[in-house]
Amino acid sequence: MRDDATILHVDLDAFFASVEQLDDPGLRGKPVVVGGLGNRGVVSTASYEARVFGVRSAMPMARARKACPQAEFLSPRMARYVEKSHEVMAVLASISPLVEQLSIDEAFVDVAGARRMLGDPAEIAATIRRRVLDEVGLCLSVGGASTKFLAKLASDLAKPDGVLMIEPGTERQFLAPLPVSRLWGVGPATLTKLERMGLRSIGDVAAVDEQSLVRTLGSSLGQHLHALARNDDGRAVVPERDAKSIGAEETFGTDLRTPTACDRELVRLADRACARLRSAGLTARTVNIKIRFGDFETRTRARTLPEPTDVSTVVLDVARALLAEFDVGRGVRLLGVSLAQLDSVAAVQSTFDLSGVGESDRQQRTERRAAVERAVDEVRDRFGTRSVGPATLVEPKRPAPDDQMPGREVRGTR
Repeated sequence: MRDDATILHVDLDAFFASVEQLDDPGLRGKPVVVGGLGNRGVVSTASYEARVFGVRSAMPMARARKACPQAEFLSPRMARYVEKSHEVMAVLASISPLVEQLSIDEAFVDVAGARRMLGDPAEIAATIRRRVLDEVGLCLSVGGASTKFLAKLASDLAKPDGVLMIEPGTERQFLAPLPVSRLWGVGPATLTKLERMGLRSIGDVAAVDEQSLVRTLGSSLGQHLHALARNDDGRAVVPERDAKSIGAEETFGTDLRTPTACDRELVRLADRACARLRSAGLTARTVNIKIRFGDFETRTRARTLPEPTDVSTVVLDVARALLAEFDVGRGVRLLGVSLAQLDSVAAVQSTFDLSGVGESDRQQRTERRAAVERAVDEVRDRFGTRSVGPATLVEPKRPAPDDQMPGREVRGTR
């Protein structure tokens, strides 16, 4: 444990919803819910205006619609969120080289080496909030403490749009009155056991003999909770945590039962996953698919490519071959496509089995397709994810009698 509050935890407020409100001024000040829009979808993020009505992350979307029917319900735009996340992380990296990104919207920052240039930790926290607001357009909350556990806890308590610094020497006093549910690792089952022991606050856990916790909870968890309750957390901020996979999955309101229906969704998922991959500046060598049947049986398949790629048609070819190994007639509740063995973008894009053409032709076709997909990314960044997409996802419009007049062009609509 340090003797100063130089570990900061930075957490973007209602991140997905805040990006949507940033990009569409008409949504500002209104309830916004981002997540899966189908009957089986769940809430990814709710704006604070929606949370007033009881909408929370991981809530079934159907329940969120009942709780706040006046909200704007939106599908996630992951490529855009990744882009804004990169902007925030760039600000943090300019403050300190010790940035440990935990997820798309939160990170630890060790600011011990930045004090001489930028002031004490509280001043650095204020600088971070001001710069992210000015340069990225988003609000965030910051917690500062002598340990990672307490810094994250402080940022949770500072939300929304606040700063909470735990001064050195006051940590135990700060923790003591908080409920034991605030300790990492305390779920419903552990909470019940602690309450049976008469331990309801973190101070209670800190005061009890460690061996009593070990006898009730087991060696690992008992020691872990006793240490956290006493703010004993020696973990350092470790930068450059690399993502292990990037992907997309969808749970369907009605089970899919035909290869054609599954293929349409596979096209959508491969397109979405590769867009996220390109936005992160990465390529992948392994393609995974995940399938969950109507009876909730879940299966996966994976295949490794000879070369890394970020081209959706290459990924789609592999995903189709993997899906063909399953009997989709059983009813498919969920499909997912994920990409692993990630690396930075290579100069030469992957080629894959495009039968009937030579090696140089395969290379040229893949490179042309890669160029097209990057152009599509630029259009989506400017006009939204629904502005352009694979032609196979366009629903043909049934022509009305007036539409059949000579000289009138009939177009498909999404």
